[in-house]
Amino acid sequence: MRAADYGRLVLLAAIWGASFIFMRVAAPAFGAIWTAELRVLLGGVALLAWFRFTGFDPQLRRHARAYLMVGSVNIALPFVLYAYAALHAPASLLAIINATSPMFGLVWGALFRDERVTVRKVAGLALGAAGVALVAQPDAHAGGPQFTWAVAAALAACCAYGLAGVVIKRVAQGVPSKGMAAGNQLAAALVLLPFLPLVPPAAAPSWLVLGNVLALALLASGVAFVLYFRLIADIGATRALTV
Repeated sequence: MRAADYGRLVLLAAIWGASFIFMRVAAPAFGAIWTAELRVLLGGVALLAWFRFTGFDPQLRRHARAYLMVGSVNIALPFVLYAYAALHAPASLLAIINATSPMFGLVWGALFRDERVTVRKVAGLALGAAGVALVAQPDAHAGGPQFTWAVAAALAACCAYGLAGVVIKRVAQGVPSKGMAAGNQLAAALVLLPFLPLVPPAAAPSWLVLGNVLALALLASGVAFVLYFRLIADIGATRALTV
């Protein structure tokens, strides 16, 4: 890895670490699905506008299948799950759970024979799982069933992130990384759109809530996914998941 790759990883980790705080503020007002929808729709539209301004063509029609598949697994599903988890679990714990994504990536990679399994990797997987269980256990007794479901949702989101690495390798060859950043989010917005009438927002949003939604969209989705898909193109999905 080059110095620029490490720099992108650190910046991406900082942005996505803060995103759990943004979700913790936005999700109680908008609910899980609306929070995810606003995040990807605004983030995708903002990137599309920027690409139009800079003259970059994401080729939405040509790569529609790749955008739809990756957007569903890598964005729509995990964003809804994390937005739900943010209703009942602290942002600090969600950030820790997110570190299990590479573990799920290893499991999925082994199942699809994309990843070579070694004793060292299995040991790391076991230690990581034990660490998450150790951190979550004290809060589980105090938080009750809702907390347990929140942790399960966050782990399911990480599982989806791990699977996304396999999907990207199979359907996104030749798709530009910047195009992935915008196209996947717009595809995820389309996937989530039919579910919006089923779960209207719980309350009228305050300016603080709206500010956090914008931060989610522009920073945690817009800027972050440009960095993330550039990392996948440069260092591979498994290493990029270590963020």
